[in-house]
Amino acid sequence: MADATNKSFIIKHMNSSHADSLSLYLRAYCGVSAHYAQPAVLQDISLSDLLITAKGTRYSVPINPPMTSFSETRARVVAMHKDSLQRLGLSDITIREYRPPHGLQIVSLAMIVATLVVFSRRSNFLPGSVFYEMAGLDQYPVLTRFCYKVAPVVVGLLLGVHLMEVTLLAVKRLRPHGVRVASGLWFAWIVSNFVEGLPVWRRFDEMVREERMKRERKSD
Repeated sequence: MADATNKSFIIKHMNSSHADSLSLYLRAYCGVSAHYAQPAVLQDISLSDLLITAKGTRYSVPINPPMTSFSETRARVVAMHKDSLQRLGLSDITIREYRPPHGLQIVSLAMIVATLVVFSRRSNFLPGSVFYEMAGLDQYPVLTRFCYKVAPVVVGLLLGVHLMEVTLLAVKRLRPHGVRVASGLWFAWIVSNFVEGLPVWRRFDEMVREERMKRERKSD
């Protein structure tokens, strides 16, 4: 009777509070993709395995070595969670929201957008264009001719660098911190990085530090 009560409590607790861990187990120990590992539901637990279902498929996740009693469950599932993160190359900090630019980052964003808009058309540096007349470029002929020549290079370099940053952000930050590929949150960070560049990395790392500090305060 005691074992049945313990099992019922463990299953209910894991499903209500640790569904993310169940998904990690499927990915790390059963080779299930992130998409097909969610949502994961613990159906049953024995001393030697966890029976988990996801997307209509049932999986058996072994507990090695087997437990001697259900009193060991908490320590085992915590250890399995940490091992899963290590196997998958993931962080224990999950980012669940997007943070827009603020302060000087807004100024930086405005400057980048303005640069892209102005340099995207070489005709902006020719007499008669709205930008040429508004900026009074007739007073700076040498600079204007230079900008006209390098306009395609400026746009190409800027977009190329940002594209590289986007790729690295997806691999080095979004994936390790649990941002699911092609989700709304993923697109928010990707698009923002493509336009802004490095300030997005600073905001993301700032959020990771904040989450870690919150966790440390709770553990004190």
